[in-house]
Amino acid sequence: MFQFFKTSFQKVKGALAKTRSLLSVRIKALFGKPWDDSTFDELEQILFESDLGSTCAQDFVEHLKNKLRTQPTNDIGKILEIIQAHALELLSSPPKTTPLVPALGDPLVILIVGVNGSGKTTSIAKLAKTFQSEGKKVILAAGDTFRAAAIEQLTTWAERLNIEIVKAKPGSDPSAVAFDALTAAKNRKADVVLIDTAGRLQNKTDLMQELEKVRRVCKKVVPDAPHETFLVLDATTGQNAIDQAQVFHQFTPLTGLILAKLDGSAKGGIVLSIYKQIGIPVRWIGTGEGADDFEPFDPKTYVDALFD
Repeated sequence: MFQFFKTSFQKVKGALAKTRSLLSVRIKALFGKPWDDSTFDELEQILFESDLGSTCAQDFVEHLKNKLRTQPTNDIGKILEIIQAHALELLSSPPKTTPLVPALGDPLVILIVGVNGSGKTTSIAKLAKTFQSEGKKVILAAGDTFRAAAIEQLTTWAERLNIEIVKAKPGSDPSAVAFDALTAAKNRKADVVLIDTAGRLQNKTDLMQELEKVRRVCKKVVPDAPHETFLVLDATTGQNAIDQAQVFHQFTPLTGLILAKLDGSAKGGIVLSIYKQIGIPVRWIGTGEGADDFEPFDPKTYVDALFD
C-alpha cells in the first residue's frame, strides 16, 4: 500500500513539474532575499502566472501577509508551509455538488462532457480501465455521434481493454445510444456505464439541449441517472477551463472534474482557481499518455507535489 501511494505521488509530482518550476522555485527565490511590500506584488504575479487567477492569487497573498504579521519569519520553508496549508484548506472545504448513489441493482451511470480536443475520449478509457481494475463490469456508450473519429477512438480503446461498447452510426441520436447502453447494462448486470457526449461548445444551445435530452432518456431506464456528470478539462487551456466549467454547470449540473493533460501544462494551479470560484471538485487527473496515467485526485498529494 505504501508503495502505491509513493508511486502515485511520484506520478503527480512528475505531472506538476512544469508548474512547480514556475511556482515553488520562484517563490523560494523571491523570499530567499530581503523582502518588503513589493515582494508580495511579485508573489501575486507568480501565482497568477501559475493560473491561480487574479481572485485566488490575491486571496493567497492576503492570507500570507496576515500570517506573517502575527507570526513573523524569514524561513522560506515556513513561508511555503503557510501557502501549502492555505491551499489544502481551500481544497478540503465542502464541495457545492453531491453525486447520487445508484439504487440496489442499478449500474452507476456517469455522463462525461467536455469540449472537443479536451482529452475526453481518452479520459473515458482511462476511467473505464480504473473501474475494470477494481473488478467492475463496465459498458461504454459512444454518444459523441457527431464525430465519427470519436466513435472510432472509443471503439479502439474498448477493444484494447476488452470492454463492451454500445454505438451507432455517425449522426445518430445520442440519447438513443444512451438508452441502448443503459438497457444493455441492466440486462447484463453491468456495474458502471460511461456515456461519452458531443463537445461542440460553439453551438452552445444545441449542445446543451442535446445533453438535457440524454439526461431525460437515461432516467427512463435508470430513474436517478446520471448519478454523476464529469467535465473533462484540458489543463493546458488555463483560465478558459473555468469558463467551460461554468457554462456546462449551468446547463447540466456537474459533480466532478477530470483534469486531463496535467503533465503538459505549467498551469497546474488551475485546480485551486476552479475550486475557489465554482466549488466543483477535481476527481481525477491525467498524468501522462498511457492508460495507467490516471490518478484519483488527492488534495494533499497535489499540494505537496505543487510546493515540494
